[in-house]
Amino acid sequence: MYAIRLGDDGAELRPLEPWHAEEFLAHLDRGREFINRYVPFGSRAVDVPTAREALQRYADLRAADTAALHGLWLDGTLVGGVLTLNFDAEGGTCEVGCWLEPAATGRGLVTRAMRILIDWVIEQRGIHRVEWVAAAGNEPSLATARRLGMTRDGVRRQAHLHHGVRHDLEVWSVLAPEWRQARAVHHDG
Repeated sequence: MYAIRLGDDGAELRPLEPWHAEEFLAHLDRGREFINRYVPFGSRAVDVPTAREALQRYADLRAADTAALHGLWLDGTLVGGVLTLNFDAEGGTCEVGCWLEPAATGRGLVTRAMRILIDWVIEQRGIHRVEWVAAAGNEPSLATARRLGMTRDGVRRQAHLHHGVRHDLEVWSVLAPEWRQARAVHHDG
């Protein structure tokens, strides 16, 4: 239905919906081990029906206005995505996150897509505080938070049990006035 170009390299941000189940499963199969190093995202999607269920779960969350998935396509292939979680329009807060398969890393896809998503949640939806939560060992994710101009609020020590390991979680955030100021400086400079 629509796609937002992320540059001149064939990257696009598009809706990721239940009818993409086969493509979503193929993408997860290419990157499952890499994607699941720190988070269980997509780990239960092991065939087309369970991939469709995972996407339907997010479609239902989107309908409830509490979360949403957006896919990242590179040259017509689904390679990852960005999402909102814990979306609270009334309270003015949400969390954002991402995932990528290994072949798509190092191209700035998440940073470019996340700028569009954060602009949207702040300017169109009135969100005041956008959070980014990542395992302390997930340096690419933490680097993205830095590139987005987020501030490290703190660490939730050993808060996330994943693959038998208790990971510290770093909480980063950007507030709407900070985002607007950084954007104004970026556009003016």
